[in-house]
Amino acid sequence: MQYTKTCTSPLGNILLACDDIGLTGLWFAGEKFFAHSLDKEHEERDTPVFEKTVQWLDVYFSGRDPGFLPRLHPTGSSFQQAVWDLLLQIPYGTTTTYGALAKRIAEQRGLEHMSAQAVGGAVAHNEISIIIPCHRVVGSNGSLTGYAGGIERKRALLAREGVDMSGLFVPDRGTAL
Repeated sequence: MQYTKTCTSPLGNILLACDDIGLTGLWFAGEKFFAHSLDKEHEERDTPVFEKTVQWLDVYFSGRDPGFLPRLHPTGSSFQQAVWDLLLQIPYGTTTTYGALAKRIAEQRGLEHMSAQAVGGAVAHNEISIIIPCHRVVGSNGSLTGYAGGIERKRALLAREGVDMSGLFVPDRGTAL
C-alpha cells in the first residue's frame, strides 16, 4: 500500500508518496512525470517517512545541506537504480554531467562505453526529485537540460545550493523546456 501527503515549498506544491519501506515519490505539482509510479489505490496519511522527508525539505529550502536522508525506496530497473545511486553521491552545491555519470556506470559495469543519453533517460525518470538530486546533472556544455520539474525549478534549486551559475545556460530548445 502506498500513502501520500501534499506539502508546500517555495517552488510550488509537492506530492510525497511512500510505502511501508520508504519514500517512493516526490513530485512538484505539474511536473512531466507527475505521480507516474503512484499506485491507483493509495491513502493520504501521515507517516514517519513523511515526517523525516518534510524535515529534510524544511532544512533544504532554508538553504542548508540537510546532512541526512529519509528512508528511500525508489523502484526501477537495475540500470536506473545504479544511476540513482550515483545521483545520491553528487555533493550539495555541485553539479556533474550526463557524460561523467555514463563514464562511471561504464566503469562499474566493466564496459568500454555507456551512452549519456541512456543515463539521461534514467535521470529523467527519477521519481524522488530533489532528495535524489537529478537537478545537479547538466549537459557537458553547461546546458540546463533534462529536469522533469521544469527548467526554472532546476535553476532555482541549483541557485539555492549556491552553485556557480555563470557557466550554465538555458538552451533554446530541448528536453528542459
